Amino acid sequence: MDNFTDITYEVENGLAWITINRPERFNAFRAQTVDELVLAFKRAWASNEVGTICLTGAGEKAFCAGGDQKQRMETGDYGPSVSGLFEVEALHRVMRDVPKPVIAAVNGMAIGGGHVLHVLADLTIAADTASFGQNGPRVGSFDAGLGSGYLARVVGEKRAREIWFMLRRLSAEEALDWGLVNKVVPAADLKNEVRAWADNMNSFSPTALKVLKQSFNQDTEHFVALGQSAVTTLKLFGETPEAKEGITAFNEKRKPDFSQYRGN
Repeated sequence: MDNFTDITYEVENGLAWITINRPERFNAFRAQTVDELVLAFKRAWASNEVGTICLTGAGEKAFCAGGDQKQRMETGDYGPSVSGLFEVEALHRVMRDVPKPVIAAVNGMAIGGGHVLHVLADLTIAADTASFGQNGPRVGSFDAGLGSGYLARVVGEKRAREIWFMLRRLSAEEALDWGLVNKVVPAADLKNEVRAWADNMNSFSPTALKVLKQSFNQDTEHFVALGQSAVTTLKLFGETPEAKEGITAFNEKRKPDFSQYRGN
């Protein structure tokens, strides 16, 4: 049960720490990473020792930089998984469904799919060195479900569109001002702040927290179905020359040229 390679999992006084442990790739996730994250969340769900869950990233530079684009360039996909599927939808699902509060401890950049993960967390505490934003349109990708529709519920339509259409990068303080995070603390205090929030919630009725979380989720559940359609579209789009131009340019560290596709 502890043979994780891409993440670490530990429980400390009622708090499960799930840490993406790929700092050499800015904690970007491949298919194996996603498999391990899903398993870790399910383990925390089933454990009577766990009252709250924290998702964070290893090191000081990144919370999560989204899908591993180097892996995608090297193999054409995100690598092998247990099921043969890239289970990122299952990860989104388990983060919403786990009946315990999930805190995102954003210790560095939360970009692309990593930004979606922090948005899906029930609460976000950010280090003052953290940054937030999207990258999809730059690399031929998008999230048309929870990562955009639900994001608009969090920060409002105009600001969500700015994040996606302009690829606006936000500082921790800007994210706080926009309502994207709950609190900003000095980087050295991040874990202690998470610990304090977890201790507070762990003193409350777990059933009450469970029902409250389910109640909050009900109003945005339709974004899950929209996200499923988006994943289907994204898979088809990923095989097009337009999408391949985005990922090729990213890995070649140049500006992509999408001009020929504007009339489609």
